[in-house]
Amino acid sequence: MAKKQDFASKTMKLAKHGKACPVCGEFYNYAVTVDMVPSKSEGSYRFVERNVSVCKCNEKEVYS
Repeated sequence: MAKKQDFASKTMKLAKHGKACPVCGEFYNYAVTVDMVPSKSEGSYRFVERNVSVCKCNEKEVYS
């Protein structure tokens, strides 16, 4: 049978393998942002996806 994973074991796993912010000390969460960029050749818009690391320092900038 599989071992159940609780919240404490998830945070311990993140502490072992996750990257921490050097400014605030929080572990990064990753989010995908989608930006609309005008296409130069066609004159229409295209979508660009980026993976962004989010911590308490830049949380308001990313989510606003």
